[in-house]
Amino acid sequence: MHVILFEDARVTDLYPITIGRAAFSISVGSLRLLNLARGLGDAIELVVRPHLRGVLAEDASYAWRPCDGERRGPILLLNARIAPRANLLEFCRALLARDYERGAAVYYGDSFIAAILPTGAALPHQVIGPAQLQGILQDLTLPPLEAPGPITLLERPADAIRLHLELIGANLEYRLASADYVEFCDGLFVPREVEKRPKIGDYFSCDTSKGPIILSENVDIGPFCFIRGPVYVGPNSKVIEHAAIKDSVAISSTCKIGGEVEATTIEPFSNKQHHGFLGHSYLGSWVNLGAGTCNSDLKNSYNEVWQETPAGRYASHMQFLGCVIGDYSKTAINTSIFTGKTIGACSMAYGFVTTAAPSFVNYARSFGQVTELSVELMTHVQERMFARRNKVQRPCDVKLIADMYELTRDERRMASEPLSL
Repeated sequence: MHVILFEDARVTDLYPITIGRAAFSISVGSLRLLNLARGLGDAIELVVRPHLRGVLAEDASYAWRPCDGERRGPILLLNARIAPRANLLEFCRALLARDYERGAAVYYGDSFIAAILPTGAALPHQVIGPAQLQGILQDLTLPPLEAPGPITLLERPADAIRLHLELIGANLEYRLASADYVEFCDGLFVPREVEKRPKIGDYFSCDTSKGPIILSENVDIGPFCFIRGPVYVGPNSKVIEHAAIKDSVAISSTCKIGGEVEATTIEPFSNKQHHGFLGHSYLGSWVNLGAGTCNSDLKNSYNEVWQETPAGRYASHMQFLGCVIGDYSKTAINTSIFTGKTIGACSMAYGFVTTAAPSFVNYARSFGQVTELSVELMTHVQERMFARRNKVQRPCDVKLIADMYELTRDERRMASEPLSL
């Protein structure tokens, strides 16, 4: 089967998460849509915004290349904003079981979710852009089909947190069923291969009464740590001594996490090493939280939290909602992030974050200053961060920083106060 994961026009509604990240690479409940789609077949084609193509083409972890020949049917298209549910493969197989001689399309509200292309449907051999693909699908006028199972789209940044809480239990069970783990003790699972098992420090305590705990390859758990499931800790990540990780936390690969973390997703290569609370939040990749950084995830009034982004305020339908922080952003020591706030990509936050912080800024609003960060500075920061993780900065990485800067230029123009340049 040939599978096409495609970004649509509304992928920018997920900023700051998707400024430098394809929507199918968003972790929800510890899983990514791309990883699930690989269970459908070896031929995975990615239709993404132009500025992401270079990084994806050179990143071996995606095992992907643009289509350079005939696509062999059946062809299944999946919206990149689909939340990665553990039962997504069942949904796709049920869809394929229908008569696809005429083709069919599935919608979520007014958004196109998935389609089976009819036999003989022609797609250009060259790389297809999101807009071009949308035009092709409209011309095909595929008959609508009711979804054969539950499916949800990510529509706003808060959805990455809300759906993470909804899906993590089932998604962890999927991990246990599809990977080679053994039960180390009641509800605590580790790799079967002894040489890949985690290093666990003295006086470690865990609680699996509400869900399993999965410690992946080469995880390092410091002494005096407490973990309460459901929790996933990805390969080569480290949990710092005296940390409390609890109640629906998914930590991706190569992270360093300390302090108190609750109901949060942390993408690869991000650090929260020090004391401080992080709750009901989403951290992108290459984020670093300074010592004492805390966020609020509950209003004093106990009302629903409205999420604030540079593009506007949106109802989250959540009573508990913390922060969303884009890739490459940092916080200084003792930074306090108010309820439901977002910090864009490649920004540095100081003091009190009381409004949405745009991308590429020094955000020190409580000190009376918001200044713009240059592409050159963030390129040097990226190079130094990569070196600390033994990664080589490639031309495509440098270009991505420059493209992210241009894509978020309007955020800085829409800031609530003029920038001091």
